[in-house]
Amino acid sequence: MIQLTIQKLSTTTLLSFIVALAISLVLFLTSNASLQAQDSNRVSGLEKAEGWQIVEVNCTECHSEQLITQNSGSRVVWESRIRWMQDTQGLDELAAEVEESILDYLAANYPQKESGRRPALPVELMPENPYTPKID
Repeated sequence: MIQLTIQKLSTTTLLSFIVALAISLVLFLTSNASLQAQDSNRVSGLEKAEGWQIVEVNCTECHSEQLITQNSGSRVVWESRIRWMQDTQGLDELAAEVEESILDYLAANYPQKESGRRPALPVELMPENPYTPKID
C-alpha cells in the first residue's frame, strides 16, 4: 500500500514536472520570437530597416549608436553631418553606394522632427524665481 502511494506520487510529480517544462519551453520560444520581430536591434538600438547594418558598421566605429538614435534630420542635414565629420573629425571618404545607403537609412528612420523640445510651461505654472530681486 505505501509503495503504491509513493509510486503514484512519483508519477504525478513527474507528469507535473513535464507539463511545467513544456509550458516553460513554449513561453521561452514565443518570447524569443517576439523579441526577434521587434523593429530595433536589441544590441545597438538602431531601427531594423534596409541599410541598418551598414550604418552600424560604419558609424559606430567612432561613436555610439545612441548619438544616431538621439538625433534627427533631413537627408541634407545628415549629409552635412557626414561632411562635418569628414572635414573636422577624420572620417574617411565613403564609397558612393555606402554613403547613399547610410543617407537613405538615416533620412527614412531618423527624419527631421518638428521640434526637439517640449513647449514652454505657461508663466502661471512656473515656480517663483528665488533670484528675482525683491522690491520693497
